[in-house]
Amino acid sequence: QVQLVESGGGSEQAGGSLRLSCAASGYTYRTYCMAWFRQAPGKEREGVAAFDRGRAVEFYADPVKGRFTISQDSAKNTVYLQMSSLKPEDTAMYYCALTVGLCGGSWYNRMNYNYWGQGTQVTVSS
Repeated sequence: QVQLVESGGGSEQAGGSLRLSCAASGYTYRTYCMAWFRQAPGKEREGVAAFDRGRAVEFYADPVKGRFTISQDSAKNTVYLQMSSLKPEDTAMYYCALTVGLCGGSWYNRMNYNYWGQGTQVTVSS
């Protein structure tokens, strides 16, 4: 059974930084796509960034390009989301998700992911 556990959320002022972690367990896949999504109150869940384990390729949504960085520590089965230059509009619940195989062109589509974490809250104040 695949399990994803997020941590690292919290409150930060605009312009600050936070690092989220997603610890994965219970799988043996060598090719998978691990992504971060976020959902603000009253809004749809949206893809933020993804890491393609098979090709070592990163994907980013336009609102976070240049500010967020996704990375992986394969030895720890952990994916990180380093968030810098935070803005109030980054406030949301952040989720990590996993799907077997390559990320593909629609990595940002939540329907493509089979496994989800419970989420961690990020709040950015102005």
